[in-house]
Amino acid sequence: MARKIRAAAFLSLDGVMQAPGGPSEDFTGGFAEGGWVFRMWDDGVNETLGALFGREYDLLLGRRTYDIFAAYWPYVEGEEAEMGKAFTKATKFVLSHGGRPLEWENTRRLAGIDEIAAIKAEDGPDLIVQGSGTLYPALLSAGLIDELTLMIYPVLVGSGKRLFGEGTRPAAMRMTDHRVTEKGTIVATYEAGGAIPPMPDFAPAPATSEREQLRQRQMQEGSW
Repeated sequence: MARKIRAAAFLSLDGVMQAPGGPSEDFTGGFAEGGWVFRMWDDGVNETLGALFGREYDLLLGRRTYDIFAAYWPYVEGEEAEMGKAFTKATKFVLSHGGRPLEWENTRRLAGIDEIAAIKAEDGPDLIVQGSGTLYPALLSAGLIDELTLMIYPVLVGSGKRLFGEGTRPAAMRMTDHRVTEKGTIVATYEAGGAIPPMPDFAPAPATSEREQLRQRQMQEGSW
């Protein structure tokens, strides 16, 4: 049976997904709010992650998220040690165009989206994307994400890397499940919904006043 790609991401209310796990996770670009998810963590988020990782899986990661995981999870101790062992055991498919060694055991390098599609078509456990924001535009454009779960925190971090960044194509999404946790995190799950629907007949007609015509010319000229 072919795999599914199940993606999940922590997201701030203003659309940032950078460094949710800690101050040192990714401070590139001067990002100073790392670790923002733990400031409003609750049981609802734990339950969401438990459901995501509660069955057999492999991981699909971008190279930078792989670097973060590989420097942390094989060495973690205490309550998180079991998750570290599970991540080490899972096959990790890493989309990476460079030649940097991928030394964490059970890791395979993928060169492009076509290889991801081929892996997805094979029999095997589902592929989980956690973080790895650079993967989302290409995966969505190729129609490869079967399930997208966003954990949207009621916090504004002001700047940072966005989940749906450059290269994201217009598309509709269909919500399949949602809940709000005790501390106000919206957990919303989506699947692909095809193209954005055309403008309905009841939508207002464009204005035709002289002032609107001037505004249109200014937009075209770049002076508006």
